[in-house]
Amino acid sequence: MSERFEVLLQYALPKRAITEFGSHIASMRGGAVTTAIIRWFIGKYGVNMAEAANPDITSYASFNDFFTRALKPGARPLATADLLCPVDGAISQFGAIEGDQIFQAKGHHYSTAALVGGDKELAARFQGGSFATIYLSPKDYHRIHMPAAGRLVQMVYVPGELFSVNPATARGVPGLFARNERVVCVFESARGPFVLALVGATIVGSMATVWHGVVNPPRTREVRRWHYDAPVEFVQGAEMGRFLLGSTVVMLFPAGPCRFNPAWAPGAPVRLGEMMADCSGA
Repeated sequence: MSERFEVLLQYALPKRAITEFGSHIASMRGGAVTTAIIRWFIGKYGVNMAEAANPDITSYASFNDFFTRALKPGARPLATADLLCPVDGAISQFGAIEGDQIFQAKGHHYSTAALVGGDKELAARFQGGSFATIYLSPKDYHRIHMPAAGRLVQMVYVPGELFSVNPATARGVPGLFARNERVVCVFESARGPFVLALVGATIVGSMATVWHGVVNPPRTREVRRWHYDAPVEFVQGAEMGRFLLGSTVVMLFPAGPCRFNPAWAPGAPVRLGEMMADCSGA
């Protein structure tokens, strides 16, 4: 199947119905059937269960339990850096925000305001800043951790489409990450605000945060916002959320010196805890 046809097909597919069906199967407690699905998935995608805190696939009651599995202690040591990679995955894009424009793929940009759900005041805080977009493939660890220490100030659920977020779709669907359903988490840190946007996709049954639990469903047509006045503090590297089936994380950081890891390149694999960027000094 050509890449162009694959992308065009997604416009016609009943993505929401497919996602709801996938969510039902993933949450099903099917005993031997669930174990068979997990075993097939591990073989299909090459999942490394040696890293899992619980490598016994027969002990997972549902596919979601397996998919959001914890890692063994020490499996992802944390580097010493201002910003750490918050997930296992592959780099989609990263670099400078040009004005308010985030680079998606050749010929495609989207605005910071569109990503965060239309909040222009929030978006303005990242004018001329930096961004990083990381794609989580099916084989990856699907919990999301903090790139820096921070205090939660706001969470926004933004309804949207459910296109796939694989690299081919990123190249073919304009404004993909600002079109898909997403959960935008806003933090304050010693170096200013930063955003972690958890972007949904086809078959991504839901997204959850450690302070709220499952955010979606319900899938509403309206933007929903939560503000946090009581301190919700996280240390660098702490778990903050998870995907129930895989997707993409988009991060925004304010203007200022930010030198990304020189080994990073679009398409390259990355792991939770490795250096993402240093942002101190000129």
